[in-house]
Amino acid sequence: MLNGTVVSKQRFPSPNPHVLLHIVEYMVDGLRVKGLLAEPVANGRYDGFLYLRGGIKSVGMVRVGRIVQFASEGFVVMAPFYRGNQGGEGNEDFAGEDRYDALSALGVLEQHSKVDKDNIHVFGFSRGGVMALFVAELSDTVRSLVLWGGVTDMVLTYNERKDLRRMMKRVIGGSPNKVPEAYKWRTPLYEVNQISCPVLLIHGVHDENVSVQHAYKLEEELKKLNHTYEAWYFEGFTHYFPPRENRRIVHSLTSWMKKHSSLSQV
Repeated sequence: MLNGTVVSKQRFPSPNPHVLLHIVEYMVDGLRVKGLLAEPVANGRYDGFLYLRGGIKSVGMVRVGRIVQFASEGFVVMAPFYRGNQGGEGNEDFAGEDRYDALSALGVLEQHSKVDKDNIHVFGFSRGGVMALFVAELSDTVRSLVLWGGVTDMVLTYNERKDLRRMMKRVIGGSPNKVPEAYKWRTPLYEVNQISCPVLLIHGVHDENVSVQHAYKLEEELKKLNHTYEAWYFEGFTHYFPPRENRRIVHSLTSWMKKHSSLSQV
């Protein structure tokens, strides 16, 4: 079966009567990978929203409330769990082969009856930033790209996060000194010229999980290319924003996405 083909779909309880939730199982290179799909109950055509989570395994797992929050802004949202999670086949690869789980989830949205396939946006949080960048580099159909507290450089992550080093050595095969090519392959900064859509960077300046240097490095590459982008830096915030501010920024970033939708440019 083709990548992105949905092979099963199971209703999941939704906290919002206006948003329908399903756990979907879809194909990625012969593996059955799972994710959460959220769609407005009302009939209509909606922009697609690919939500790429952070963390690994049970850390940073997709949260229902967050996905419903984005769907409530008028999107069909697909949030892959990545291979090896929540009963999905394979083993999570931390921005390695599992980048194709994200790319194939884009296909799930493209095939959805309520999605305007010409208007699909990609969002990455934390480690999902790397995944989102890869999707935008590998697909020329992405309408806009948003990174919130997003990782852009895997060597920088290794150097900053001593608590992740054991996991990264195990998954990637060693340290950046031992296997530099493996880290380079997992770092999308080298292929930013392949991105064709507008980019929005959102980052807390005092983020200790993913330092703001990740955003600065990407911004530097975008500037070199004269690429269309915006950067929203928040001086008082860390990796997690206060709830009220969080809600305000969700509304602002989804409005930014819709501004870059083809329908708004007619």
